[in-house]
Amino acid sequence: MHNDFTYRLLKWFEANKRDLPWRNINDPYPIWLSEIILQQTRIQQGTGYWSRFVSRWPNVESLAKATEDEVLREWQGLGYYSRARNLHVAAKQIVEFGKFPDTLKDIKSLKGVGDYTAAAIASFAFNIPIAAVDGNVYRVLARHFGIDTPIDSALGKKMFTELAQDLLPLNNPADFNQAMMDFGAIQCTPHSPRCDNCPMIDTCDALRTQRVYSLPVKTNKVKIRERKFYYYYIRYKTNSQTFIALRKRPAGDIWQGLWEPLMIEDNPKIPDFKGSISLVCQSVKHVLTHQVIFADCYLVETNDKPKIAADFLWIEEKEIDSYALPRLVELLVSQMPE
Repeated sequence: MHNDFTYRLLKWFEANKRDLPWRNINDPYPIWLSEIILQQTRIQQGTGYWSRFVSRWPNVESLAKATEDEVLREWQGLGYYSRARNLHVAAKQIVEFGKFPDTLKDIKSLKGVGDYTAAAIASFAFNIPIAAVDGNVYRVLARHFGIDTPIDSALGKKMFTELAQDLLPLNNPADFNQAMMDFGAIQCTPHSPRCDNCPMIDTCDALRTQRVYSLPVKTNKVKIRERKFYYYYIRYKTNSQTFIALRKRPAGDIWQGLWEPLMIEDNPKIPDFKGSISLVCQSVKHVLTHQVIFADCYLVETNDKPKIAADFLWIEEKEIDSYALPRLVELLVSQMPE
């Protein structure tokens, strides 16, 4: 049964595999880069970012020499910015290591590399026979083998990891892992699986028992938190120059290390600024994985430099594109009148 599943999967992969620029190469640097970018990012969106990163920093040494701000700026729009910071730290780790680590243990020691990412890099770059288990793999295995053990339980993770490892052909781990990803992304999708033309149609337990849409099982439901942000875009004009105030968001919250104008959370009271204050946009909705943010944004125009906290940086407004902004802030800034 297991050999039959693997055989059918690899046959399907031969005919349906996606043509991705980081495949058919064994240089670990672009492979690692693709895996970090594609964590929680769709391939259609991530491919462009991958190409820009490889073009700007063609090897790990050049990436390690970049500043964190440069990396965050290139990452802007991808979200989950801790991935970018981890990527930068890991690049420095690799340079210090003297080469790209080539054992599962050493790959896993890189900042931001967990079990799945380490297994993917190890199998793709070094042909190490280790199964990479992600959401696609959970779904395909749960449906095909009719497993209703919750995938977010310790038992479930152990069971699915062992099953995937048992199915993996030791002489061809890269194709197997890529095939599982592609099969889950193209054929056995979460909401519109193509069961009618599936090569597993006669062996899929979920199809036979009409449980395609109830597998895999996940028990923990994450509560969505709503937040209200009030932004004040301060435009200070002096002589022929126009300045704005930005600060770096601190650690311990979303968008760590990215820049934003003055923001007050949950308090609609407008600060006492000299000059004119106008509402530019209201209740702009921004959805994150576990949070929904509603933002109001005010434009403050003044010829008197306001007294604000010391962690704010006054920059020329025309230089704002040099600073990495959260996507929400980028949207609000784009609506500012000149």
